[in-house]
Amino acid sequence: MRRGLAVGTGIVAAGAVALAVGFWPDGSGGGGAGDGGRAAGDGDRTPGTATASATAPREPAPTTSYALSKAPATIPAVREHTPARGPGWRPGDGGRVVVGDRVLADEARLLAGELRLRYAGEAKPRAGDVRLELAKGNKGNKGNKDSGEGRDGGGPESYTLTVEDRTVRIAAPAEAGVFYGTRTLKQEVAGGRTAPEGVVRDRPAKPRRGFMIDIARKHFSAQWIEDRIRDLGDLKYNEIGLHFSDDQAFRIASDAHPEVVSADHLSKAQVRRIVDLAAERHITVVPEIDSPGHLGAVIAAHPDLQLRDSRGVATSGAVDIAKPKAAEIVDDLLREYGELFPGARWHLGADEYQALTRSDPEASYPQLAAAARDRLGPDARVQDLATAWLNDRAQAVGRGRAVRAWNDGFFRGGVTRVDDRVEVAYWTGKELGAREPVEYLRDGRDVVNYNDEYLYYVLGEPNDFQYPTGQRIYEQWTPLVVRGTRPVPASYDRQILGGTFAVWCDLAGSQTQDEVARGVRMPLRATAQKLWDERGPTRPWEAFVRLAGSLEGSAGSAGPARPAR
Repeated sequence: MRRGLAVGTGIVAAGAVALAVGFWPDGSGGGGAGDGGRAAGDGDRTPGTATASATAPREPAPTTSYALSKAPATIPAVREHTPARGPGWRPGDGGRVVVGDRVLADEARLLAGELRLRYAGEAKPRAGDVRLELAKGNKGNKGNKDSGEGRDGGGPESYTLTVEDRTVRIAAPAEAGVFYGTRTLKQEVAGGRTAPEGVVRDRPAKPRRGFMIDIARKHFSAQWIEDRIRDLGDLKYNEIGLHFSDDQAFRIASDAHPEVVSADHLSKAQVRRIVDLAAERHITVVPEIDSPGHLGAVIAAHPDLQLRDSRGVATSGAVDIAKPKAAEIVDDLLREYGELFPGARWHLGADEYQALTRSDPEASYPQLAAAARDRLGPDARVQDLATAWLNDRAQAVGRGRAVRAWNDGFFRGGVTRVDDRVEVAYWTGKELGAREPVEYLRDGRDVVNYNDEYLYYVLGEPNDFQYPTGQRIYEQWTPLVVRGTRPVPASYDRQILGGTFAVWCDLAGSQTQDEVARGVRMPLRATAQKLWDERGPTRPWEAFVRLAGSLEGSAGSAGPARPAR
């Protein structure tokens, strides 16, 4: 049965109203469109009406009528839905997932397993099926690419989801968009609901939508990380950052320098499984070896690299960047992990190099001052040597990757500047000589928003940090709010590539990894919403929390967290 008259028209045959019920291929009654709209009308005529006159014309068969569908309830919410009248779609016995191109087999098999359908390859769709296809002319466009992604109304992460005639069609320019369409469908039918009739046209506001975990200060199991990846995929995130090296520990196995690796760490086999699972969900793993500060774990194995001031006092976590061996070890590690992490993005750290917190770095560290002048000229300062270090590490990672560094690794003035391709990971305005975000944007830099006012989950809440709440993110934050609570001018919107919600483990014993999972549950959902659609939310926070609860189990959640943050 196809779409018919609006509910309330009342189809009358000889003074009686007939009721018809549509059936799915498995014989079960069809669910209504949207949130509970159901068929009314279409059935046998009232008995006896045909005998009133042997020559009377037959009454026309009544048609099914459906309410106009409502937009699906998902996290993040879809950006556009064109309603229609019809039964909608829900998975049933005999339903299949078919593809228009075999490159979509992975997306199809994943969805089929989740919805208990059968994967049927490149078969012709029939009632009850879901068809995945690449938009014409775009079959070769596979990856998450930043150019145009979510900025001009399309890009490889956009998709169209059409529910019509008891079938679903998901089409996109690239595999990533098809995958996000399947995430929307999965949520639409969560808890026995029906995917509403009509057309969803959806795309992200921002091309970088990330979650970062400090696994250096606190060891997280591979299974815990994998669980987060499943959750992130369903929420349409496309990055997971692993900060795996710091003063406290070095958490990934190394063949080049096994002496720096901590007892509790991830094996390379575990990392490969994490990377593969993330790739299946169109998520890029962004590794970070923070340098030249935060290298305490490396210094523990190589104490000769410790930075010391003019009095011989050791500087915590910092290597002496005047020593070639420091660069050699870090570059060895960067090249080794370049094969382990094949994604197109790297984080180089560069924050909180303690030599630059002194009032006169040249006087405090004469060896650094001399090295700066020798390499960069008579006017060079220690900050220029630190900038050259960052540029060298970007070169070691390779030109084919997008690289970023923390905002306090960029300095005013000097005789050299950070390579133009290095993005600003803006996290704070509290550092010595703090610079407003607009300074970087005015300079033409692209920025990834890590605003510590909203997006920093710091274990133990040291240094005036407070655990962020999903409600505050949902109601107050947008990607333009890069520092504090004030947004940068909207004219810089295109340079704000996106944002990352970060877990830092300063006081590692303050929470277990399960407590962390519960604590970030609603903040992650709120951040996902604001990175997908930066416009003000139309659903009140309380309703957003209820929706998140109703979708539990469909998005790989860590489980209920009370109170909702």
